[in-house]
Amino acid sequence: MTTYHLHVNGRSQSVDTDPDTPLLYVLRNDLQLNGAKFGCGLGQCGSCTVMLDGEAVFSCLLPVSGVGARKVRTVEGLGSAAAPGRLQQAFIDEQAAQCGYCIAGMIVRAQALLDKNPHPTDAEIRRHMAANLCRCGTHMRILRAVRRAAGKPGDKA
Repeated sequence: MTTYHLHVNGRSQSVDTDPDTPLLYVLRNDLQLNGAKFGCGLGQCGSCTVMLDGEAVFSCLLPVSGVGARKVRTVEGLGSAAAPGRLQQAFIDEQAAQCGYCIAGMIVRAQALLDKNPHPTDAEIRRHMAANLCRCGTHMRILRAVRRAAGKPGDKA
């Protein structure tokens, strides 16, 4: 066991764990941040997506020893049920969740895009979001939610 000092959602956190423990497990099991989900464990579905220094990453593939001093941001760091962030509210307004399993990862990936590019084109949204899968088939609603959060009118997603 090693002690790791993590910067998660603007707070310093310390955890004792093995160096190879995936960040996803640390977030869920040690820090009780359950937004990111275990989907495939192979970095192919995106349910575990979090931001690391503003970049969307698959937390199931990233060992906690690889985080270092970089800042981790999870869906819980974007808003709350009582006060959802702009992107979270757009997902609610567009009814983008069906089963909800992929949504936290989708929102975090979309936030990483909007943080870098507040007004992406439809092609940029599609390209950026392609790494995350929705098995329920609400992709069109998800794309509309990202467009809404970006301030793009209409339903061209």
